[in-house]
Amino acid sequence: MRPSEGAPLLEVRGLVTEFGSGAGAVRAVDGVSFDVRRGETVAIVGESGSGKSVTAMSILRLIPSPPGRIVAGTVMFDGVDLLTLEEAEIRQVRGNRISMIFQEPMTSLNPVLTIGRQVGEPIEVHEDVGTRSLRQRCVDLLRGVRVPDPEVRVDAYPHQFSGGMRQRAMIAMSLACAPRLIIADEPTTALDVTVQAQVLELLRKVSRDTGSSLILITHDLGVVARYAQRVNVMYAGRIVERGTARQIYKMPRHPYTMGLMASVPRLDADTSVRLVPIEGQPPDLSARPTGCPFHPRCAYAEARCRAEDPPLEEVAAEHWRACWVDPNAPRGGHA
Repeated sequence: MRPSEGAPLLEVRGLVTEFGSGAGAVRAVDGVSFDVRRGETVAIVGESGSGKSVTAMSILRLIPSPPGRIVAGTVMFDGVDLLTLEEAEIRQVRGNRISMIFQEPMTSLNPVLTIGRQVGEPIEVHEDVGTRSLRQRCVDLLRGVRVPDPEVRVDAYPHQFSGGMRQRAMIAMSLACAPRLIIADEPTTALDVTVQAQVLELLRKVSRDTGSSLILITHDLGVVARYAQRVNVMYAGRIVERGTARQIYKMPRHPYTMGLMASVPRLDADTSVRLVPIEGQPPDLSARPTGCPFHPRCAYAEARCRAEDPPLEEVAAEHWRACWVDPNAPRGGHA
């Protein structure tokens, strides 16, 4: 049954992904729930190791097994639970209705195949097209992502493209079958600032022009402020704060989000004010601390934080946090 037009395009509920290790099962994604509306850009942010990329790979069931496995949850896409599909069925979704832009194009692209061959691969898999028509589609896709001289560059190899051009080729590949959802996993990694801006503007234009939804996975809060409508902040495999971009930036309600904000330079800030790093390191997920996983690094931690794991609760309209203490209240005050 098709969902109503008002229903989210993607609904992730209680997603749990584990990896086997010598120390036992490591829970890299621990009960993650979020949704993506049609035509919307949703960001997932957090430090390296917070579970952002594993969440994205779990949605498309790209977790290598062994050692990984999805042990719980549902991933409803357009009314269908992707976790219940047979392997042949999920292949029809990947690259067709949902596409993914991986974070390092040099390692994601095959060095011995031409750019055109790789951009056209999703079309070959999911559509019945002739060779001449396929080549023209590839040229048009490269032109659409502003690769210069696409009629010539379609026959080039990845090493003949700059980093920015390789990322454009990856975007072209993701658009080949007009997907309804694009997952961009750190799409500007290793690119200089100017090229980063060009790639992100291109993604925004693509999303706007095609009506596709976009999940933007990043650790760059500046990117989030400019491009996302809603934000999910992840820590230790869990979402610890969720809200609109305006809410998150105007009044973050979780100490971890506040720490991320304080550690990033801002153009409108007093230049004499020093950046404040988050002390300590993310937890070892094979030996997760009791209580709130952020409490060993949190300046607001109390006895309850060390003993009890806080649930994700709504603290304002469309604004959720998993924290026992309100960091914006006077010390000793609680939400």
